[in-house]
Amino acid sequence: SFLQDVFPSGFLWGASTGAFNTEGAWAEDGKGESIWDQFGHAGHVYRNQTADVACDSYYKTSYDVYLLRGLHPQMYKFSVSWPRIFPVGTSETINSKGVDYYNQLINRLLDSNIEPMVTLFHWDLPQALQVLGGWQNDSIIDAFVNYADFCFDTFGDRVKFWITFHEPWVISYAGYGTGEHPPGITDPGVASYKVAHTILKAHAKVWHLYNDKYRSQQLGKVGLVLNSDWAEPKTPANSEDVRAAERYLQFMLGWFAHPIFVNGDYPYILKAQIQEVNQQCSTTVAQLPLFTEEEKYWVKGTADFFGLSHYTSRLVSTVTNGICTPSFESIGNFSLHVDPSWPQTASSWIHVVPWGLRRLLKFVSQEYTGTKIPIYIAGNGMPTEDTGDLINDTLRVDYIRRYINEALKAYKLDGVNLKGYNAWSLMDSFEWLNGYEPRFGLHQVDFDNPNRPRTPKRSAVYYAEIIRNNGIPLPKE
Repeated sequence: SFLQDVFPSGFLWGASTGAFNTEGAWAEDGKGESIWDQFGHAGHVYRNQTADVACDSYYKTSYDVYLLRGLHPQMYKFSVSWPRIFPVGTSETINSKGVDYYNQLINRLLDSNIEPMVTLFHWDLPQALQVLGGWQNDSIIDAFVNYADFCFDTFGDRVKFWITFHEPWVISYAGYGTGEHPPGITDPGVASYKVAHTILKAHAKVWHLYNDKYRSQQLGKVGLVLNSDWAEPKTPANSEDVRAAERYLQFMLGWFAHPIFVNGDYPYILKAQIQEVNQQCSTTVAQLPLFTEEEKYWVKGTADFFGLSHYTSRLVSTVTNGICTPSFESIGNFSLHVDPSWPQTASSWIHVVPWGLRRLLKFVSQEYTGTKIPIYIAGNGMPTEDTGDLINDTLRVDYIRRYINEALKAYKLDGVNLKGYNAWSLMDSFEWLNGYEPRFGLHQVDFDNPNRPRTPKRSAVYYAEIIRNNGIPLPKE
């Protein structure tokens, strides 16, 4: 049933983007190369597209803030490009023009009464650090802390929301497990777990840096964004499928959430499953690194808020064979399906299952945050493909309406401490492997025009109405 009600006063509405998706100017004004620059230039993206220009946001700060003002949001989630500030990944070279760009953006947001929510790492690692081993080399932890320290010192007088990592599951799984993302390493049983381990330690070290050095003066908050689909048992009456769905959530979300929000260590289900797979197979399929007791104590509690990005849900069942083939699914012993009854959007890879968001929020609240730690939805949205009516996007309007309504139910009916919602994305942009094909934006961008003009879609008008009403209230008589 549809709930017509509003969120509490002080609820933060916003839109999100990433530096690599929007900025362009990939080698201008002293910016260094990122692993995604190199990946795109090597022809690994749909139709050999690159983000060399993207939305040209590097040159359109005032334009983008103007678009935001039209929505009347309270916050804007964007990321800093590490190689734009530190071209070789370390402070030995600081690019002042890159620093100027982010100062200008932050100041214009604040002048418009929009709170900046700043992500330190949204996948675009400096190529110079990848040459040294990237997230597989522990030395990157100090490099990341050094970069974060510079950002806190430079921008922290005005930024009150910091995100260390955006979707570390994607970095670990797609960059080092399937190899679909740069650096293109296919090692799901070893490298992906090593990378996740390094990222967790880097996150914790940055949180402690802020806590010890900056918090008392700057009064900000530091968290991270974890992505997760909802996992629904394929056959709810089948206890094996129920357990498979639980494993899926622990392998996707618990992998990062449990160490930070529960006890400084990986979930028992994750550890037990990996041990079981290794015992059943003739060779070691997966290696999960160990935290020392000191590291567990040090990692636990290193988030002031829980950022969640969510786009769709999965039907999950157990697997009976093939578990000795290293992959995310086989190691976790689950199989993923799509229910044909779920409404399918223009993009075949996303189904509209709004109630999955409510169930996921309730799961996050029960497992990780309780009533004390606030949750912010950091990314939620759906694509339309580059066909048909790009402005009158009625499917996205329906998606936004139904997903926000489920978030409202989670807050009102389930007691979830939800404090904000960010739509992905402010505008059509470069969507990683898929290039410019999937259109996630509230604003249409004409990528064929060198000026990259933006046009509000119907969904932008609708989302602005939700923000103005602070939810979906009953119509006035």
